[in-house]
Amino acid sequence: MRFPIIEGVIRRRILVNFRVDPKFVRAVLPAPLRPQLVGGAAQAGICLIRLERLRVAGLPAAFGFASENAAHRIAVEWDAGGGVESGVYIPRRDTSSLIGRLAGGRLFPGQHHAARFDVADDGREIAFTMTSRDAGTTIELRARSVATLPPTSSFPSLATASTFFQRGSLGYSPTGANYLDGVRLVTRTWNLQPLEVETVRSSYFSDVTRFPPGSVELDSVLVMRDTESRWLPLPRLPLARAC
Repeated sequence: MRFPIIEGVIRRRILVNFRVDPKFVRAVLPAPLRPQLVGGAAQAGICLIRLERLRVAGLPAAFGFASENAAHRIAVEWDAGGGVESGVYIPRRDTSSLIGRLAGGRLFPGQHHAARFDVADDGREIAFTMTSRDAGTTIELRARSVATLPPTSSFPSLATASTFFQRGSLGYSPTGANYLDGVRLVTRTWNLQPLEVETVRSSYFSDVTRFPPGSVELDSVLVMRDTESRWLPLPRLPLARAC
């Protein structure tokens, strides 16, 4: 299926980033994907994003809709065309929107699960909780704006972190048994700012059957706001067949 171009406004996009032991990340990635490493650690996390005026490109903004969304993501790379491509693998998507759920796999890659979101955001402090309707995924975040990354981050500077995540603009989601569907995010502006975390919990990354104790550590949390964006469809990425 060829997805249409989607456009809208990213009102708020929070990137919660964890350092993860690469061997456990490899276990959840389909071939040919492999973890993209920073300082020897895999980078994985959650994209918590509020979208507004979301619509098929060319339609008036009045036809758009708003939604809160969460996408679990893993920074990956793979061999392609004699070189190496990079992006993110998205094993799970959750949304507050019925339209978003119906559009998943039709207008946008991947299944979108129904979830309840409670968000308080005054532009400086953020309190965010999400519980999926199937009770399979929960997220909690409390954070506030600060000027610098935490000293424990894998990234030596905010500029380095910003460049890393901007290069991960290709997102691939499981759709069929033998391929991944993908989109490229194109934003009019790109401005990430750090957040200081008071509380962060993710049932996905705290699942000890997937990531044993000590294999996941918080790296950093970043936020971007108020940017017009487009999601461009990508060719399907074939999965490697098991031998």
